Amino acid sequence: MSIDYLKRILTAKVYDVADETPLDPADILSTRLSNRVLLKREDMQPVFSFKLRGAYNRMARLSAGELARGVIAASAGNHAQGVALAARRLGCRAVIVMPVTTPQVKIDAVRALGGEVVLTGESYSDAAAAATAQQQREGLTFVHPFDDPDVIAGQGTIGMEIMRQHQGPLHAIFVPIGGGGLAAGVAAYVKQVRPEVRVIGVQTIDSDTMARSIRAGRRVELHDVGLFSDGTAVKKVGEETFRLCRALLDDVVVVDTDAICAAIKDVFQDTRSILEPAGALSVAGLKAWVEREKVHDQTLVAVASGANMNFDRLRFVSERAEIGERREAVFAVTIPEERGSFRRFCETIGPRNVTEFNYRIADPTQAHVFVGIQTSRPGEAAQIAAGFEAAGFPALDLTDDELGKLHLRHMVGGNSALAKNELLYSFEFPERPGALMRFLSSMSPNWNISLFHYRNHGADYGRILVGIQVPAGEKKQFREFLATLGYPHRDESQHPAYRLFLGAHAS
Repeated sequence: MSIDYLKRILTAKVYDVADETPLDPADILSTRLSNRVLLKREDMQPVFSFKLRGAYNRMARLSAGELARGVIAASAGNHAQGVALAARRLGCRAVIVMPVTTPQVKIDAVRALGGEVVLTGESYSDAAAAATAQQQREGLTFVHPFDDPDVIAGQGTIGMEIMRQHQGPLHAIFVPIGGGGLAAGVAAYVKQVRPEVRVIGVQTIDSDTMARSIRAGRRVELHDVGLFSDGTAVKKVGEETFRLCRALLDDVVVVDTDAICAAIKDVFQDTRSILEPAGALSVAGLKAWVEREKVHDQTLVAVASGANMNFDRLRFVSERAEIGERREAVFAVTIPEERGSFRRFCETIGPRNVTEFNYRIADPTQAHVFVGIQTSRPGEAAQIAAGFEAAGFPALDLTDDELGKLHLRHMVGGNSALAKNELLYSFEFPERPGALMRFLSSMSPNWNISLFHYRNHGADYGRILVGIQVPAGEKKQFREFLATLGYPHRDESQHPAYRLFLGAHAS
């Protein structure tokens, strides 16, 4: 390497603002993976991300004249906070150009640190183009988030700390990749002092520009990038970071959104901390690599790179984590609209725990049910689907179907001309394994179920919405049935939203 990165990393000026973060064991995850997993806790930095290391190391080397003119940066959020904090420490102006897709928590954090925020474009690459134009107009110094030797060296101090903190056997270090600065810096240090340690990059399946570039032997620019892991949503990696990563990385693992959500949950269970998607990316990659390579009894490090998570995103993360852990399978199942078929369907599921159940009567001959089922081992989804087919219920496995998981599960239903004499009731019951099946088996077969919605959210009580077709002359018997059921319930038949969206044909 023409640049002496070992010297640059050893002399990096990061500790004026950055902390030496701990290397914490992830005991629960370690037990599950049969490996010793350690987390490099960069989420514990003052700006909840590693990015201040590289930003400050670059800016601390600027001349007095450059600092007087000010700096500009393009960032999806974490580099922006690092630049803003460094600017406040060094007493200079900082303009931060951010994509409009940047989570609000990161925008607010940059402004709180005194940065001037400009929102433009859909990705880092779009913001970088706008920042370059403004830099030329105003004579500002551009602080690149990854493709700069001083930035790379600043991030490389993480590798230096890992080597100092863990001097025993170490099999691999997993590092998230957006533009490649962190991976390049860690690899540049580790491969010079302990070349036997593997350094493995991790990218998302929809922002895998480094993986594609290494395969192609040249930098590949993506037309667009996925935005869930906004901290790594980069269309084209840096020239210097590509050179280093191509030469030094042992592998690049690619993971999907569900795997990242599962990794966020894994880290929370071990640390009670919530990482952002990019922050949990290395953990997702570690898990995927262990499964692929069948590695066991080794020490593995994952860089937990950031925790700037929008709170509102947690709902989505929770929804998808079970699927990412392969602990839930989801299906669209067709059952005949005839007496007894619903009970037979429940018997096919058997003792398995149901996590979700959506149904709305729509056809006089058959019903389409969206059901989520908890699984305990790989390949169980296929076994469940085969069981449905054997019982005469055609089933579509949607476990890996993005449209089904993201949208269709919430769109089962609508107004139905068949929903005559429908009453709508909400129920609560103690949430425990098998509780839904016990509820369903207690329902009288005398009345037709025309709507059913249930989702297990891990609370103490399960909540169900049920539409039941009860003839006018049988209302008394129905009330008696409710009394014997023993579950708290409420008549929702006059709820205005139900009448508007689902009950137009109910009487």
